[in-house]
Amino acid sequence: MNLKSQYALITMTQETFHSSTPLHLESGEILSEIEIAYTTYGQLNSDKSNVIWVIHALTGDSKASEWWNGLIGEDKFYDPADYFIICANLLGSCYGSTQPLSENPTTREPYYYDFPQLTSRDLAVGLERLRVHLQLDQIHTLIGGSLGGQVGLEWAFILENKLKNAIILASTGKTTPWVIGFNETQRMAIESDCTWGENTESAGRKGLETARAIAMLTYRHPKDLLRKQSDSDDKLDNYRAASYLRYQGQKLSKRFNALSYWTLSKTMDSHDLGRNRGGLDAALSKIEANVLAIGVDSDLLFLPEESQYISQKVKKGTYKEITSTAGHDAFLIEFEQLSYILKSFYLQQKH
Repeated sequence: MNLKSQYALITMTQETFHSSTPLHLESGEILSEIEIAYTTYGQLNSDKSNVIWVIHALTGDSKASEWWNGLIGEDKFYDPADYFIICANLLGSCYGSTQPLSENPTTREPYYYDFPQLTSRDLAVGLERLRVHLQLDQIHTLIGGSLGGQVGLEWAFILENKLKNAIILASTGKTTPWVIGFNETQRMAIESDCTWGENTESAGRKGLETARAIAMLTYRHPKDLLRKQSDSDDKLDNYRAASYLRYQGQKLSKRFNALSYWTLSKTMDSHDLGRNRGGLDAALSKIEANVLAIGVDSDLLFLPEESQYISQKVKKGTYKEITSTAGHDAFLIEFEQLSYILKSFYLQQKH
């Protein structure tokens, strides 16, 4: 093992931040205390100017080097030898942060269905509380895709001049009826599970499998399924596409819970950067950071024009596009294109 590898491994840490200060939510509800699990890689430099803050998508976790391993890690674009990289598990998610299966401090029982509604703004406020706790006065780059991009925009607005660069991938300033509609069909699938309503960790698990299958159709593109899941002409049943979707549903249900999925899909629905801020255009215009909005040409969920719109309405915006048949999930797959786009963006800041 070379010195660089030892450096990267030694400086990875996983911790949990606990706050007893009540978090007042947009809904008017209150979380009396919160926990946020987070993972860091690398070390801060002397002036703390090398912070890269990663925000995960709907079913992600804080281990960004695992689910974004083509972008984060030794000899990757964001190398722990050069940067202090942090990723926190969002509130509502089931990977160590406060969520529906967490203990309600009032009842000493899990929240289950009494867990309050969360918005992308609430999640951003949670991240801001963690930033203050860690005494990080400046963030070099905030980067997130999909739901992570929505939370990233909210946080960029809050951070003002404490943030230098915001990279928003395959996301939007306000959730469209199209996305809300897809999310509602997934929640309907969860509702149809006969175990939904039970106060158990496994409630809604079969429904979650169906919800994930529906979601996968929005994350991919028809051409991608045609290329990867086609069958021979003589088949009458047991098609590859059907098996693929069932497998994806089962895979998620083993690592996630339906209550967190329900909560975070509602969070995505409620996203509106302009709410109580004079509208979307006014809110975007107040973001101080350099903003790189990246769309995917084949994205059927968050359309490329939504990313273009962000870049046009912020003070210092740039739009770039990933070309891929993979659809929405291309931002998690097309590492070569993404690295090139990021390199160009940072070079632009130097001129």
